[in-house]
Amino acid sequence: MNAQLTSVEPREDISLKTRRRRRSGVRHFFTSLVTNIGGLVGAIIILIAIVCAVFAPYISPHDPTAGSIFNRLLPPAWMKGGNASFLLGTDPVGRDVLSRIIWGARDSLYIGISSIILSLVIGVPVGLVAGYFGRWVDDLLMRITDVMLTFPFILLAILVMALFGTGVNKVVIVLGVSGWASFARVVRSQVLSLRENEYVMAAMIIGAPTWRILGKHIFPGTISPITVIATMNIAVNILLASGLSYLGLGVDPSIPDWGGMLASGQIYLTTAWWVDVFPGIALMLTVLGFNLFGDWLRDYLEPQTK
Repeated sequence: MNAQLTSVEPREDISLKTRRRRRSGVRHFFTSLVTNIGGLVGAIIILIAIVCAVFAPYISPHDPTAGSIFNRLLPPAWMKGGNASFLLGTDPVGRDVLSRIIWGARDSLYIGISSIILSLVIGVPVGLVAGYFGRWVDDLLMRITDVMLTFPFILLAILVMALFGTGVNKVVIVLGVSGWASFARVVRSQVLSLRENEYVMAAMIIGAPTWRILGKHIFPGTISPITVIATMNIAVNILLASGLSYLGLGVDPSIPDWGGMLASGQIYLTTAWWVDVFPGIALMLTVLGFNLFGDWLRDYLEPQTK
C-alpha cells in the first residue's frame, strides 16, 4: 500500500506543477498585454471587430442591404437633417452606413484569417521539407518560392477573377496562394538552424522517423515567428481584399464590404463625405489593431528582437 502511494504522489506533483506552470504562463501573457498600451489598444480593436463580425445580425440597427429612396444620403444623426435612426447617415441608395460597416467586418475578417490559414497550409510544409532535406529538394522548392514572390499579385487576382468570377472565396484563394511563399521562407530559415541542435541530431542518430522529427522536434520551434507574421499579414490581407473590392475584383457589390463602400461612395466625397469616410476609418482602425497587436506579440514571443 505504501509503495502504491509513493508511486502515485510524484505523478500528482508533476501534474500539479504542470497546471501551475500553465496558469502562470497565461497570467504572464495577459499581464504583459495589459501593461503594453499599443498591444492592449490593438487587442481591443480586434475584439470589437470580432464582436461586430460574429454578432452582426443582432447588433446592426438595420438591414444592410435594404434601402429607401426617401432616406437617400441622410447625414449623420448629429448633423442638421440627420435622423436618429441612422447614426452614421445613409448611402446613395438609402442604406444605413453603420449597419453596412458592421456587416463589412464579417467578410473582412473572414477573408483575412482564412487566406492566412491557406497560406500556412501551403507554406509551412514547404519550408519544413526544404529546410530539413536541403540539397536539390531545397533548391527546387526555393526556386518555386522565388517565382511566387516575384509574381505580381494584381496580375494573379485579375487572372483568377477573369476565369472564375468574383466572390469572397475567390479572394481567399488569391490571397492565400499569393502569400504562402513568405511563410515558406521564414520556416525554412528556422529549420536550417533548428536541425543543428543536439536533440534533433540525437533523434536522427537513433533512427526516429522523419515525420516525428519534423513534427515533435523542429516544428514547435517555428511557431513563434509564424504566429507573429500571420498576425501582421492578416492586416495586409484585409487591406488587399478591400483594394480588390475597390477595383471591382473582390467581393460581390451587393454584399456589404468596406472596399466596395469606398468605391461606391468616392463620387460623393464632397457632398456626402460620411459615405466614404466612416468605412475608411473602420478599415484603417482594423488594420492598425492587427499591426499594434502583432508588434506586441513579436516583442512577447521573441524578446531578443526588442
